[in-house]
Amino acid sequence: MAVGSISRISGPVVNATGLRGSMMYEVVRVGKDALFGEIIRLDRDEAIIQVYEDTSGLKIGEKVESTGSQFSVALGPGLLSSIYDGIQRPLPVLQDMSGDFISRGIFPPGLDLSRRWTFTPAVSAGDPVREGDLIGVVAEYHIEHRIMVPPAVSGTVKEIYEGDFTVEEPVCILDNGSKIRMMQLWPARKPRPIRKKLDPDTLLITGQRIFDTMFPVAKGGTAMIPGGFGTGKTVAEQTLAKWSDTQIVVYIGCGERGNEMTDVLYEFPELIDPRTGLPLIERTVLIANTSNMPVAAREASIYTGITIAEYYRDMGYDVALMADSTSRWGEALREISGRLEEMPGEEGYPAYLATRLAAFYERAGRVICHGNDERIGSITIIGAVSPPGGDFSEPITQNTLRVAGTFWALDTALAYRRHFPSVNWIKSYSLYLESLGDWYNQEVAGDWLNLREEAIYLLQKEVELQEIVQLVGPDALPESEKLILEVSRMIREDFLQQSAFHDIDSFCSLDKQYWMLKTILTFYESGKRSMNRGVGIDAVMQLPVKKDIGRMKELPDAAMVEEYIERINRDIASLLEES
Repeated sequence: MAVGSISRISGPVVNATGLRGSMMYEVVRVGKDALFGEIIRLDRDEAIIQVYEDTSGLKIGEKVESTGSQFSVALGPGLLSSIYDGIQRPLPVLQDMSGDFISRGIFPPGLDLSRRWTFTPAVSAGDPVREGDLIGVVAEYHIEHRIMVPPAVSGTVKEIYEGDFTVEEPVCILDNGSKIRMMQLWPARKPRPIRKKLDPDTLLITGQRIFDTMFPVAKGGTAMIPGGFGTGKTVAEQTLAKWSDTQIVVYIGCGERGNEMTDVLYEFPELIDPRTGLPLIERTVLIANTSNMPVAAREASIYTGITIAEYYRDMGYDVALMADSTSRWGEALREISGRLEEMPGEEGYPAYLATRLAAFYERAGRVICHGNDERIGSITIIGAVSPPGGDFSEPITQNTLRVAGTFWALDTALAYRRHFPSVNWIKSYSLYLESLGDWYNQEVAGDWLNLREEAIYLLQKEVELQEIVQLVGPDALPESEKLILEVSRMIREDFLQQSAFHDIDSFCSLDKQYWMLKTILTFYESGKRSMNRGVGIDAVMQLPVKKDIGRMKELPDAAMVEEYIERINRDIASLLEES
């Protein structure tokens, strides 16, 4: 380990000389307070370090000591329900050690090293094992925490233990002398190895109609939610964290306002997981790096979160990672790049912004994990983007668009009209529709894609007709187009609009989504047929069933919605008889 001294200080970026032999991304201790830092550039014996703590008071000439290891994340039992800062320091422990304001130079371990966990072995002495193989399990709340052979380790089991152990004590010894503990340390910036990446052909069920039916995201896919202030990005991400059909949730509050992150920290422990009836926090890892925390730690928080997500993916679990927001992460990159005096790119962001974003989103995926049982796990990344002024042409949004498979564009005008989720159905899209077609046909209905395409067509047609209405008024439209306007309004208000705080409507099953959309489109087709036989649009719009369609979202059972189609047919038949 080398020892050098500070030669220059520029905010969170520190230059140090005398560190010849150090490596890129090596962790160093800076100054008399031993601040936590990471080497991000080397030039002969000079190292440029980004410091993850406040550098106020540092002086030229103070000692800088390398540690010989890269910035790594501690992985093992105890992650679930934990609340960390951007570099995996447990915030409750920091509060106990330093009060409400974090003192410098404090770096408690990411896992509780004194807590004992009950380990149940899954292999026996003499069994051959290699990287990724399951050697035992630990009960972590209701989740089976699978202890695996670390990457690049293999051999024959010489000794295997059963009982209560800390995460640092060996639970398995191989014939080559390798000791396997329940805790692994993994470099945060390095993706964990996989056996094979699979096609994204399974829907991530969110219970939100605008997402599941109109613009779906596959398990192992990527999605982005860009939107201006007040459009509901954070509520959307919290809703997805609560309702998505994944076993593990990693929520990263990256540079968000302190009050928003406080709401998350207070709300998640009280939320009940609708699938298990247990607290949602028991399957969640929270990473809170608010806007007033050191900017370098904000840049690291993304990597801390994705490394934890990859660890649970390797166990064979489906993981949802919520990054709120990648714009603040990009701003951290821009500030550090400016301190490094690098050539700026568009709007001052570094030239490697697109590469860093792509590398982060590429760590998503549905994969066959290493291991003897060929586990299949997935990471779905959903990143919120906060473009200044809602301008989607800014660099973070545009570079994310190149790599994200689903684009959920939040609309300020919809938010002002209290239409939530405020996803603009004209601007949004999903690249997973084709790969998910077979899944929908098998799991939901064979005509799902046709219904979705017809609904999208009506919504697009509405935009064209509204332009005509603004010029000449609605009376100039033929009755067939007036019907399109009315049915489009029903799709918007009775189907796409959904309350995240309603006891029933906050989650909508796929069956219910299908029958709701089919009911509205059946009303449209029946209305067209009746108007072709001389019935006026006013008579169609005054059918009693139309008011009931507006209350479909409050019905708890999909079968109750399905009955509406028979009512539509009866009401239309009666209308034709009267005419």
